[in-house]
Amino acid sequence: MTLAAAAVAVAEAAPRARTRRASPQSPRRVDVGFARPRQAAVTLVTFAVVAALVAGSAALAYRWYFRTEIPEGVTGLLGVAVVALYLNTTSLGSVAIGDNPALLAPESVFFNLVSLGVAAVMAPVGRYAGDRLAVDVFALSGAKQLDGELTGIVRAVGRFTAVTLPAVEEIGDMDTYDPVSPEKKAELAETTLLFPRKLSEEDLRQRLVSRLKEEYGVGYVDIDLDADGTVEYFAVGSRAAGLGPTLAPGSAAIAVAADPPNNATAGDTVQLWRDDPEPKRVVTGELRGVADDAVTVAVDESDAERLADEGGYRLVTLPAEPQADREFASLLRNADETMASVTVEAGSDLDGSTVGEVGTVVAAVRPREGSVQPIPPRAYAFGAGDLVYLVGRPDAIRRFEAAAAAGAETPSADGGDGAGGDGGSGDDAADGDTDATESPDRADGTQRS
Repeated sequence: MTLAAAAVAVAEAAPRARTRRASPQSPRRVDVGFARPRQAAVTLVTFAVVAALVAGSAALAYRWYFRTEIPEGVTGLLGVAVVALYLNTTSLGSVAIGDNPALLAPESVFFNLVSLGVAAVMAPVGRYAGDRLAVDVFALSGAKQLDGELTGIVRAVGRFTAVTLPAVEEIGDMDTYDPVSPEKKAELAETTLLFPRKLSEEDLRQRLVSRLKEEYGVGYVDIDLDADGTVEYFAVGSRAAGLGPTLAPGSAAIAVAADPPNNATAGDTVQLWRDDPEPKRVVTGELRGVADDAVTVAVDESDAERLADEGGYRLVTLPAEPQADREFASLLRNADETMASVTVEAGSDLDGSTVGEVGTVVAAVRPREGSVQPIPPRAYAFGAGDLVYLVGRPDAIRRFEAAAAAGAETPSADGGDGAGGDGGSGDDAADGDTDATESPDRADGTQRS
C-alpha cells in the first residue's frame, strides 16, 4: 500500500472512533433489584439482620447505662438509619467512580423503600431481644434491681427470687393513709427486685417491704405474695405530714412567744405563766417545737382560747412523768404494725369465732352491750356488733375487715397463705390523728388509725 493510500484509510477511521466516544453512555442497570430475585432476597435478609443487631445493641447499651428500657422510636430510627446510610453510601460511591446509576428508576426506588420497610419492622424485634438479654445478663451478674421481666430460663437457673411489681393501674391506695403520688407509682410499676432464692416467705416479705421503704421512700406497704414471689395484691400509702395528724381529738397546737429553756425539747410537759400584773398559770400543755423565742404547744381546745396574741409568757418545764399513750406511740411508730378498729357484722365469717382464731393482736373489744374488755381471752367469741381494736400488719387487718363484713366470701382472718403485708407505723393512731368532729367510720364499720 502506498503512503497516500494509508493516509486516506487513517483519515476515514478517525471520525468513526470520535463518533463512538462522543455518543452518550446509556444508564447502567440497577445492581440489586427484584429483577434478580435471589440477590434481592439475600440483600433484604442482610438488611433485616443488620437492623436487628443495631437495635439490639442499642437496647442493651441503654439498659446497661440507664437501667431502664430504651424508647421504641429510638431503636426504630437507628435500624432504618443504618440501612439508609448503606444505600446512600453505595449510590454516592457509584457516582464518585464515574458510573451513572439509575437512582430514580422505578425498580430502584421500590427496592429502596422495601429495604427501609424491612429495617423498620425488624428494629422492634432487635430492641426486644437486646433488652431481654440485658435484663437476664444483669440478673445473673448479681444485680439487685431490674426494670423489666426475666425470662423463664433465667428464673429457673438463677440463684434468686424475682419479685415483679404490678402495673400502675394495679397499684392500690391504702385506706385512711395519704395516697402516694402518681409519679411514685409510675416509678414502682413493673419493677423487678431480686432476692436470694432460699428466703422463707416471711423473710422475703420483710426484705421486700424494707427495700420499698428505704429505696423508694414509701411510708406504708400492704402486699400479698405467693410462694414463688408472685404479687397478688399491692397497695402503698404515704406518711401524713405536718403537726395535725399527731394531735389527739379535742386538742390544738398554738405558737406563742415565750422564753423556753435552752434544753427544752419536743415532748416536755410545760406550763405557760404570766407575771403581769402578778404570776398566774394560764395553761398546761405539751411542747411540740422551739424556734428562738417562739414555741409551739399542744393544749386542749378550750385552753387555747385563753392564750393572748401578744405573748410575753414564761415557760415552766415540769418533771417527766410516765405517759403510756406517748410510749405506745413511739413503739408503734418504729414497728411494722398499725392499728385499726373493726365492727363485726351479723352473719359474717367472724360472727361466733374466737380471738384465738385470728392472726392479729386483739387489744380490746367493745361489745354491743357492755364495757370495753381490754386484752380479751383467746376463748372470747366475737358477736354481732362487737367493736374490735386490732394491732397488726395491714394485710392481716385487711383480711380481718373482709371477714367481719356480712356475706363476704373471703379467706380466713388468721392471715394464712403466707401473704405478707407491712404497714408502716401506727403513730397516727396512738397520737389520735382522727378529729373528733369528723366521722372516721367507714361504710363497713371499720375505723383505722
